[in-house]
Amino acid sequence: MRKTLAITHVAFEDLGTLGLELERAGAQIEFLDASTSDLRSVDPLDAELMVVLGGPIGVYEAEAYPFIEDEIGLLRTRLAARRPTLGICLGAQLIAAAAGARVFPGACGKELGWAPLTAGRDAERYPAFARLLADAPSFLHWHGDTFEAPEGSMHLAQTSRYPNQAFALEHYALGLQFHPEVTADSLERWYVGHACELANAKIDVVELRRQGRLWAPKLESAARLFWRSWIAQAFSS
Repeated sequence: MRKTLAITHVAFEDLGTLGLELERAGAQIEFLDASTSDLRSVDPLDAELMVVLGGPIGVYEAEAYPFIEDEIGLLRTRLAARRPTLGICLGAQLIAAAAGARVFPGACGKELGWAPLTAGRDAERYPAFARLLADAPSFLHWHGDTFEAPEGSMHLAQTSRYPNQAFALEHYALGLQFHPEVTADSLERWYVGHACELANAKIDVVELRRQGRLWAPKLESAARLFWRSWIAQAFSS
């Protein structure tokens, strides 16, 4: 059975539709909470696939959250070995940092809510990702930080505010700043867990929920097709 290691930062930012497709592929999923696990004891090359999920902290906050350095160390080893690795939101920022790129607070404010993505200059080199962009009319964005593109990476997606929304390192690592994994029902936990952030950003939860009910089903269908392609490729590496 193929092993997937999923590293989480808050319980409600989970694998979502990616988890459903991993189960469909017969994967054995092991979860680690980054803040409470001994990451230094983890063999970074043991799992066929590593997924690092989102969270409300910054890559540059290692003094406050020391485990960040351990995560970057795990990812640096995996990248050096070209082992299949995926990062979503904070996870994408951690992969970027492990690849030597700078991660920093965005100068154009938070992207928080549903909005489309524009294909990046290299999207056509990644056909499954290009199809995801074509099939999903809107994506969930929930971040205030951004990053420079890692050297040698493929530029896959952008928005008007932030040019680096998705990148790939060859076909072994993928960083997604946005959230293709979410479902409309699971987002109810986000609205509670991120209540303070939503209030501070003056986001209307009722309207955000309405948009989620409109756009999430379309995203779920498109994302599941993308995950199937990506998982098949990862497990064939």
